[in-house]
Amino acid sequence: MNTPGQTERVLRAAVVYNPIKVDLVKLRLSVAGAASAAGWDESLWFPTSLDDPGTAAARLAVEQGASVVIAAGGDGTVRAVAEVLRRTGIALAIVPAGTGNLLARNLKLPLSSLDESARIAFTGVDKPVDVGVANVTTESGAAVEHAFLVMAGIGLDARMIASTSADLKKRVGWLAYVDAGARVIPTARPFRIRYSVEGRTDRPAHVSTILIANCGLLPGNMQFLPDARIDDGILDIAVLQPKGVLGWLAIWRRVTWENGVLRRSAAGRRIIDRTESSNERVMTTLRGAGIRIVLEHAQEFEIDGDEFGLVRAASFRADPGALMVRLPAVA
Repeated sequence: MNTPGQTERVLRAAVVYNPIKVDLVKLRLSVAGAASAAGWDESLWFPTSLDDPGTAAARLAVEQGASVVIAAGGDGTVRAVAEVLRRTGIALAIVPAGTGNLLARNLKLPLSSLDESARIAFTGVDKPVDVGVANVTTESGAAVEHAFLVMAGIGLDARMIASTSADLKKRVGWLAYVDAGARVIPTARPFRIRYSVEGRTDRPAHVSTILIANCGLLPGNMQFLPDARIDDGILDIAVLQPKGVLGWLAIWRRVTWENGVLRRSAAGRRIIDRTESSNERVMTTLRGAGIRIVLEHAQEFEIDGDEFGLVRAASFRADPGALMVRLPAVA
């Protein structure tokens, strides 16, 4: 109850939506119904555009006093909104409408129920999660900072993303990345890097790709880095060094069979322990609050499934508990 003279706080959501990804009529109905049921005021609406993936829209939402910002779209929209909400204390709610929906998958949010996603936005609970921060030196020498929520990568995975057909993504979803991989992997050439985890001595490596993860679940429920946690203040790092087709098959076996099946039982984990040394030759995993990477030659760079051009060097760190996300309330 408000004391005499005290102004009642107005609760209002802002919706940052990608008009290409969402059915706006259905989205408006779901959000309006959930807001009314929760006793909130009418929501604010901000579309993304080719010039603004969601950052400018999210800033407007914050300036206009949004109590929660709903990102309705793909991973790019979610990442852009999260970049603005980082360290503001304003919660991010997600209506997943993209190809991968990576953060929603890792948070175990509903992927196909518009009404359920809207309900969570107004009645859920807030949980602090880590944000990954990438400081990169571009091919031209410019210094740029990006935030990421799930995973950043340098090398082959970024080439695959850059080579993925947008039309095929619309038709078959995340399977379009498999098509890109089939075209890119045969022509891939390893490259040399030097890296340092948490300021320790630099180490050289000859790699096909290096991935820095805030959380480890990929589309298709693939447990790429099963020990990665989004709230531990730590980044999980995968250095991939396969040699030929057999090397890639070994990585595929590790991700799908060992991480996805064997890890679920004690007997399976013993099998993993016995074969760990051979696996490390093709995929080395590291953990730390930060990593610095210097490349012999500029390589493609991606974050959360979007390409960001060529980089010559990059430093990554975890920003612990920097983002509030809206999750289902526990009964």
